[in-house]
Amino acid sequence: MSKTTSSNYLIFIAAVVSVGGFLFGFDASVISGVTGFIVPEFNLNEWEEGFAVACLTVTSTIAMATAGPLSDRYGRKGILIFVGLFYALSALLSALAPNFTILIIARMLGGFSVGAALILAPLYIAEISPAEQRGRMISINQLNIVLGFSAAYFCNYYLLQLSGSDASWVKNLGIDVNTWRWMLGLELLPALAYFLLMFLVPESPRWLLMKGRKEEANAILIKINGNEATAQQVQNDILNNLEEAKSKAKPSFSELFNPTLRLVLAIGLIVGIAQQITGVNAIYFYATSIFEQSGIGQNAAFAQAIWVGIINVVFTILAMYLIDRVGRRPLLLVGVAGIVISMSIAAYGFHTATYALTSEAVSTLPKELDKTKITHLVGQSFDNDVQFKKAIKDALGNVESSKHEAAIIQAAVDMNPILILLGILGFVASFAISLGPVMWVLAAEIFPNYIRGVAISFVGFINSAISYLVQQFFPWELATLGNALTFLIYGGFALIAFGLIYKLLPETKGKSLEELEKMLINN
Repeated sequence: MSKTTSSNYLIFIAAVVSVGGFLFGFDASVISGVTGFIVPEFNLNEWEEGFAVACLTVTSTIAMATAGPLSDRYGRKGILIFVGLFYALSALLSALAPNFTILIIARMLGGFSVGAALILAPLYIAEISPAEQRGRMISINQLNIVLGFSAAYFCNYYLLQLSGSDASWVKNLGIDVNTWRWMLGLELLPALAYFLLMFLVPESPRWLLMKGRKEEANAILIKINGNEATAQQVQNDILNNLEEAKSKAKPSFSELFNPTLRLVLAIGLIVGIAQQITGVNAIYFYATSIFEQSGIGQNAAFAQAIWVGIINVVFTILAMYLIDRVGRRPLLLVGVAGIVISMSIAAYGFHTATYALTSEAVSTLPKELDKTKITHLVGQSFDNDVQFKKAIKDALGNVESSKHEAAIIQAAVDMNPILILLGILGFVASFAISLGPVMWVLAAEIFPNYIRGVAISFVGFINSAISYLVQQFFPWELATLGNALTFLIYGGFALIAFGLIYKLLPETKGKSLEELEKMLINN
């Protein structure tokens, strides 16, 4: 087999496995357009709204803690096939959910797929890729994640526009009255495609060798590397590493706290926590709501969310190009510094906002809103969003204020929305070129082979737990602390992460997994 053919085969495998990442991106970000519909429909408070978004992460956290060990026992491919099946079931049940409880159950079902895919896709790709291509191949998974984000934002905007159409087919399909259900249900199509495509990829050769299936592993390694000599050398390296691992105790979570793993565990946790605690899933999952807070209105907010997806894709592709050329460390440092700056810009933009309703502004509000309930606010001025939104909620109640919040803010706010757009897009670009792809590349390569599955599951568990807290508390933070302080806190976490990464992280590009083990593990 020629080198070109083997390279194309490797790209095909990585692309198929990474469709799980696309489904995660779609599943995660589609909720940004859904919350505005379900909050008034199900009469949700800030905690319930947060859980509607964060519940996905509850079960994904469980999956992250178990996916690695399960894949060590049953194989990477077998677990990933079930990932596709669970994604499809989740999408179908979410679209048909008759109440809030069923919607939560459906999204939590999808969370199992999210956690397993986030762990196993980069793990599988790292195990099947040659060292010189590993970073780029793993980054295909991150590219698919951001393509999923972008696709969800496009679909949400398109469906929102369709919902206002008078076309008969729109009404016949119920898009006008069930807009959010269509947003959630579209995921069924790529989920079914992923389920079927996974039957076309091979099992991880490293896992096969762990199970003593040398002939199967060798056949796959030849197809990947292009010639028997290279395949044999790779197989010998893996077998030697597995033989060395036999002298070690059976891998467990307690083994991660062995002093010899102290550095790699610290690096994995710092980067894993930083990826979430700097606010990425607040941005991705609540993008539409954040833009509505800048006073541009619902339609414009959905349109601006599309730019989040576009910037995400562009800078993820740039990261894929640079990660094996520039290296992991420079990308992380530049990207995290960009996050600090971007969050500071967003915080400043919201800090300068003031809110005041005029009689003319009130007259422009939607006809279905009982304007007499807020006439007493005309002429009052509010220095921050917390006070203003509380006054609106006290006047209208939870359901009406949630339903018309975007329009009311648009009518009352005096601020520069460009600062918010620049801050959010700057954050997305900085994240996409650094913490987004690099975190999973590092997690897949810094831990020794004998404990990699357990280690990635542990780091993924912590990463997912932090993600849950960010998602769950974000609506409460906006309601209690306000927009400006919330984004300033995220910027402060990024500043701390920059210092720790600068001090501890070495460069890992271009080294085999076995070489990295010798370099990073203090035997």
